[in-house]
Amino acid sequence: MLPRCAVRVCHVLVLVLCLSAAEDFDWTKNDRGSFYYGTFPAGFSWGAGSSAYQTEGAWDKDGKGLSIWDVFTHKKGKVQRNETGDSSCEGYYKIKDDISLMKELKLNHYRFSISWPRIIPTGIKSDHVNEKGIQYYDNLIDHLLESKITPIVTLYHWDLPQVLQEKYGGWQNISMVNHFNDFANLCFERFGNRVKYWITFNNPWSVAVEGYETGEHAPGLKLRGTGAYRAAHHMIKAHAKVWHTYDTQWRAKQKGLIGISLSGDWGEPVDIGNQKDIEAAERYVQFYLGWFATPVFHGDYPQVMKDFIGRKSGQQGLGTSRLPTFSSQEKSYIKGTCDFLGIGHFTTRYITQKNYPVGRSGSSYFTDRDLAELVDPRWPDPGSEWLYSVPWGFRRLLNFVKTQYGNPMIYVTENGVSEKMLCTELCDDWRIQYYKDYINEMLKAIKDGVNVRGYTAWSLLDKFEWDEGYSERFGLYYVDFRNKNKPRYPKASVQSTQLHMEMVTEIVVPTVCTLSILLSAIFLMFLLRRRN
Repeated sequence: MLPRCAVRVCHVLVLVLCLSAAEDFDWTKNDRGSFYYGTFPAGFSWGAGSSAYQTEGAWDKDGKGLSIWDVFTHKKGKVQRNETGDSSCEGYYKIKDDISLMKELKLNHYRFSISWPRIIPTGIKSDHVNEKGIQYYDNLIDHLLESKITPIVTLYHWDLPQVLQEKYGGWQNISMVNHFNDFANLCFERFGNRVKYWITFNNPWSVAVEGYETGEHAPGLKLRGTGAYRAAHHMIKAHAKVWHTYDTQWRAKQKGLIGISLSGDWGEPVDIGNQKDIEAAERYVQFYLGWFATPVFHGDYPQVMKDFIGRKSGQQGLGTSRLPTFSSQEKSYIKGTCDFLGIGHFTTRYITQKNYPVGRSGSSYFTDRDLAELVDPRWPDPGSEWLYSVPWGFRRLLNFVKTQYGNPMIYVTENGVSEKMLCTELCDDWRIQYYKDYINEMLKAIKDGVNVRGYTAWSLLDKFEWDEGYSERFGLYYVDFRNKNKPRYPKASVQSTQLHMEMVTEIVVPTVCTLSILLSAIFLMFLLRRRN
């Protein structure tokens, strides 16, 4: 008898290979359960991702400086079970091992981040450049290219040098713009002859809101109603400056592309017939994705953010809005600073209008939006408390980007699901289902005309999950963190993803139909024979 896991994997693969008619996309239509069978465009890039602090370990080795996450996690009570990323996956010592896993998956690209304090320990370039840190990333990039895997490199995935936090207040201070530009320029100089895809920031929403408003993430500041907006303002300016630096100094020689990776949940109106709910749902997306995407594509913040935050600031008796403003020169400078847009997406919320009057305690980012978030209790939620599987929201978000920002080139930079358990079970059938459903919604979006060029599964390995420590696992590969050597083991989703990536871009539709029938028949015969 086949194990239950193998039966489910085969069932998923048979479903992926079946054939059916597709319908045109319609925002008002409730066709959330239909499955579309087709193929991805030639040249579509499949990959997996990671980040430096979450996977590298070696937190104080070979001249690396402290990051804000090193300091934050070493304070008691900041992370579940007081866990840290000190050793994490020991990726710093396992370049060849991990690339062999990527080759098993037949990845086209691998997304990783460069640790700013690993190559500039204080964050200030004039102080010192750490050549051992440079060498580590040189080796990683070279080994990827030797394996015909394209590196997609993120410059900032949350690990700000601690010196910059202590000396200037981190992203609350405008001086970060020039320091970040110096760091980026060094990366272009040392790695740009081989790296052709650059991402300035990963999910700046989380940096701003969780780092400077709620304090859940490093550096742990709770600057209610102002800190997130100020941090975001400086990150947008820093992104634009780095884009212009690459554009004027490096693009002609290196011929690469530079973008930003923004995360966004989809917001669906609770009542599609209620105008206030419709407006609240759009406001939810604009305060999330639009906060950063609208300046990058159009030069300024979404009008709804300016209106709501400005009005609430006035009700507080403030002379100016808590949302900073861009000068006309800054608007022109920021507008259009995106060769491609990275999209990180995991889940969806139902949204309804809810008024938050300004009280004595003032306003916050969350109350500025005047809305409430709801979930459907029927939505699967295998892992993170915030992550429900709602595949149809992915297609809607991608179409929103197409409509709002002129159909930019998109790379999906993060998409995946966690399990929250003391897990030794490698049979992650819920992850297989999640990937199947979300990838299918992305395929529908491509059929709608959305310009999606690649997809990055999040993540290659189980890793340190910020304030959740090691209690949540997103990896295609299981990492045994209790073992000093941090061995990796493939989950069932590895096999499923492997076959999906190979077949979905290569098999034409008539062949898919035929192969599906053959696979179903062979599998049924096998089960019958086993029973006899």
